[in-house]
Amino acid sequence: MSFSIRAAARDAKVAARQVASLSGEQKRAVLMAISKHLISQVSNILSANQLDLEHAKSVGLDMAMMDRLTLNEERVMAIASAVASVANQEDPVGGIQQLKTMPSGIQVGKMRIPLGVIAMIYESRPNVTIDAAALCFKAGNAVILRGGKEALHSNLALAACIHHVLREFDIDTAAVTVIPDPNREIMNKLMTLKEYIDLIIPRGGEGLIEYVSERSQIPVIQHYKGVCHLYVDKHADLEQALNILENGKTQRTGVCNALETCLVHSDVADDFLPRAAAMLKQHNTLIHACDASKTHFTDALSATNADWHAEYLAMEIAVRVVESYDEAIAHITEYGSGHTEVIVTQHYATANAFIRDIHSAVVMVNASSRFSDGGELGLGAEIGISTSKLHAYGPMGAESLTTEKFVVLGNGQIRN
Repeated sequence: MSFSIRAAARDAKVAARQVASLSGEQKRAVLMAISKHLISQVSNILSANQLDLEHAKSVGLDMAMMDRLTLNEERVMAIASAVASVANQEDPVGGIQQLKTMPSGIQVGKMRIPLGVIAMIYESRPNVTIDAAALCFKAGNAVILRGGKEALHSNLALAACIHHVLREFDIDTAAVTVIPDPNREIMNKLMTLKEYIDLIIPRGGEGLIEYVSERSQIPVIQHYKGVCHLYVDKHADLEQALNILENGKTQRTGVCNALETCLVHSDVADDFLPRAAAMLKQHNTLIHACDASKTHFTDALSATNADWHAEYLAMEIAVRVVESYDEAIAHITEYGSGHTEVIVTQHYATANAFIRDIHSAVVMVNASSRFSDGGELGLGAEIGISTSKLHAYGPMGAESLTTEKFVVLGNGQIRN
């Protein structure tokens, strides 16, 4: 039987009403059961993932995408742990907040409520299937998941784990729908179903984000790319800066919170850059260097304007020497993508200025950009990192998948 996205979206809207009616404790019990079932199904999940990896190799998928696609026992355990973390968080919906009495005598407050049906369109990363499902469910929403064809077997295996638990709790499995057909026409049709779907979150490369943003008839939360900067200030602890550079650039290159540009104050460049060059050479990192920094690297390419815009997602980095704090801020303001920026400094006033002057979703002082992640920032997991400021900004957890309604309590008041 062929898959109908319209029917799936209609069913998801019905299921969303059931999920929205669940208590916080019921949602917690379901999510804890999913976490445990994922652990029990590790071998099946990895077998499905192996099918995807074999196909990916045969079509020449690049290394960054292969890394995102790959599951192993440790990663599955981490996914299960993230579900448990989301389960144990406070319920983000219900309860009246900010209750105030107006001059008329009415009491006015706000209550967080689910958005309804959320559609995720994403590439390669099967962990998104579980993270998105858990967060949407925690926030009382239904979710439709359209992963890339390269992860289809993995995504279906993960969906089977979720559906097994939903049936145990007598919850409509349409609450979590994984589209089983990667045909792009199904995705295009999904983006028109505004009568059923309340929000679309694309997660992947810049091309995917632009494609969805340009064609969707449904509101879209965007995450274009992560051009993350490290600024090594003249007051930096250089050993600390070196460790943060190494972790941010080399620990995992194919993720959006990896460093792509390193800015170094000229006062410390002659001391710091030789250390950075030696470390990056050990990792076989390709350097795109400005004229003032190029002499410190043996095989650096001359940086072009395109390099300041680049999200390499590879063992590559752009390096620039700046003459002042203001020049660093100007560079980040012009070329940053609104994702994550890091300063290394021991100067309190400079750190505070950086926090005020940089308006990216995550601003860090003396810490690796790799902490720009929903799990590391206390959200349990993330459904994505929004670089658009409306509705949500930065890593999005369960609360970002809700909205607010006004609640008015009266005692017979009428308006004059």
